Amino acid sequence: MARAKRTEAKITKQAKDLAERQIRDQQKETRYDIRDFTIEYIIQKFQDGLLFIPDYQRRFIWPQSHKERFIESVLLGLPVPMMFLADLDDGRLEIVDGAQRIQTLEEFRANDLLLKKMDILTKIEGFRYQDLPESQQRKFDTKALRLVVLEDSTTADRRQEIFNRINTGSVKAKPSEVRRGDFDSPLMKLIVELSTDPIFVKNCPVSTELEKRREREELVLRFFAYSDRYELFRHDVYKFLDSYLIENRETFDPERLRSEFRNTMNFVNRYFPAGFAKNAKAKSTPRVRFEAIAVGVNLALRKAPNLSPGNLSWLDSDEFSHHTTTHASNSGPKLRGRIEYVRDMLLRG
Repeated sequence: MARAKRTEAKITKQAKDLAERQIRDQQKETRYDIRDFTIEYIIQKFQDGLLFIPDYQRRFIWPQSHKERFIESVLLGLPVPMMFLADLDDGRLEIVDGAQRIQTLEEFRANDLLLKKMDILTKIEGFRYQDLPESQQRKFDTKALRLVVLEDSTTADRRQEIFNRINTGSVKAKPSEVRRGDFDSPLMKLIVELSTDPIFVKNCPVSTELEKRREREELVLRFFAYSDRYELFRHDVYKFLDSYLIENRETFDPERLRSEFRNTMNFVNRYFPAGFAKNAKAKSTPRVRFEAIAVGVNLALRKAPNLSPGNLSWLDSDEFSHHTTTHASNSGPKLRGRIEYVRDMLLRG
C-alpha cells in the first residue's frame, strides 16, 4: 500500500518577513548587562530595600537542606546559578530570580541559620556564621556573585515571563533516572530486570509519567536496601540508597535477592487483594505503603518461609493508615515502625 505523502503549508516570503519583525520587536524587550556584587553588598542593599522581591514571586519556601547546600556551595567556592535582577525607573532592583538565595544569605549572615547537616563540610555542622574562623567570614562577605541585570526598558510582563521560564522550564531528573548512568553495575542491572517482573507490575500500579521516570526501579531498590539494612536508616533517603548501591554494586548475592523479591511478590499477589495499592481501582502506589508491605512481608518470610497469614483486616485499620501516611516518610523511626508493624501482624497470624 502506497504511503500517503505528508503535505506542509509553504512558508511565504510575507510570513518570513512578519516572523522576522516579531522576533526583532520581542528581542528589543530584553536588554541586560552582567554585574558582580559581593555577598555583603547584596545583603546590605536587600535590607535597605534597593533589592526587593516583587509580588508575583512565590513565598520563601526553601527547606533547611536547600539552605545548607547553597551555603556550603558558597563556602566551597563552587559555581552557583546566576541571579536575575531588573533595573527599574526609580533606581531600585527587582529580584526576578534569586529571592530564596538572597534570603538564605541574609539569614546565615545574621546568625539565624544553624548548619545541621552538610554534605562535604561536616566540620562546620553546628556552626552559625559567627562560629566560622574570621578568615572564612571575610571570604564569605567579599565573595562576588554574578548577576544578570535587565535594563529598565524590560516590561513587567517580560520580567514575570523570565521568572516563570527559569522556574518551570526544566524538569529535574529523579534519583532513579540519575542512577541508571551513575551506578551502572550488576546490581543495577538486576534492579532493572526485576522492575519489569509481571507479578510486580500487576500488583504495583504507577502512573504513566512515573513509569517513564523509572519509579518501579526506585521501588525495587528500596525493597533491597530496606530489607537488608532498614535498622541503619536515619533520615536521608537518597544518600542511604546510593550508599547501598555503591557498597553492593559487585559483591552481592543475586540469587538471594531475586528469590526474596519474587517470593514477596508471589505472597502479596496471593494474599493481598489490592496488591501494594490502597484498593483494586487505584492507579498509583504510595512509596510508604509499598515499603511497609514489601519489606514487612520479606522480613516475615525470612522468619517463617511457609507463612500463611490469618486475618488481614489490619490493612484497613486506622493504625496501618497512620503508619503509611506520607508524614515523616524519611524519618528512621517512622520507617522502622511501618515495616515492623506489617512484619509483626503477619507473624502474629
